[in-house]
Parts: sequence; structure tokens; C-alpha cells
Amino acid sequence: MLWPRGPLLRQRVGVRRPTPRVGTIQSMKVVVYSHDSDTRARIRLAIGRRPAPDVPVADIIEVATEPALFKLLNAGGVEVMVLDGEAQPAGGMGVCRQAKDEIHDCPPVLLIIGRADDGWLATWSGAEAVVSHPIDPRALASALAGLMRQRDGQAATAKA
Repeated sequence: MLWPRGPLLRQRVGVRRPTPRVGTIQSMKVVVYSHDSDTRARIRLAIGRRPAPDVPVADIIEVATEPALFKLLNAGGVEVMVLDGEAQPAGGMGVCRQAKDEIHDCPPVLLIIGRADDGWLATWSGAEAVVSHPIDPRALASALAGLMRQRDGQAATAKA
């Protein structure tokens, strides 16, 4: 069988197409809160540079204490939070509830809970998305990408 004449590739080698974007934001600040450095590392690894092709690059800021988290939130500029529900001494659920009550225009929260049965507590805390331990990288990246799309869409709507 003879190959037809002409290019076999649909796109020339070395030519890059721009990544599709939901809005206009090039990167988003994602705060990861946990007292455990191993948990923060697993979250960072699951997120990667960009949790999905159609969302901005994630600028990850790791935080180990509640006061440091609220200092960042009060300063502004945080677009999404990933909170560990098993963090100590201040757990992610309580921190989420406090942030939702005290921070104007609080960023969306992805809460990582200890067991699936704690989902009702995540609802009480006001978290927009929930995944459970052990961390499933695909589930975490998918949930975070959804929150980033939501926040990116809000930013685009606010500018219009």
C-alpha cells in the first residue's frame, strides 16, 4: 500500500498552539494549607503546574499555620484555597468556616477530608468542593480545575 502524497502531520513539528483559556487570567494564586509538609507535597504534586489544559497556571503558596493563612487572605490576591481538614491544631473545616464568615469575597475552597462520611461537615464549613484522603491526584486536580474555572469566569464577568 502506498501512502498518499502530502503531509502526514496535521500540524508542523515545532509549532505550538496557544492553550485555550476560560478567561484572561494567566496565573492564579492557589494557597495550600496543612500542618503536614508531606500532605502539602502530595497536594502540590497532584496539582502540578496546571491542573487542566484550559485553566491558568497555578502559583502555589504553601502555608502551615492558621495565622499565616489569614494574613495572606487579608492581604488579598488569593484566588483558590486547598485546605487539609485533618490539619492541626486548626483543622481545615473550621478554618474554611471562619474564612467564609470573615473574609469579604472569600476565594473558593477545596477541602480535603479524612473520610467520605465527613462530607456533611464539609458542607457545613462552606467548602465548594471536597475530596477525601488518601489523596487521589486525578480527583484533586479535577476538583481544583473546576474551582479555577469558576473563579476565572467570575473575574472575566467582573471586568466586563
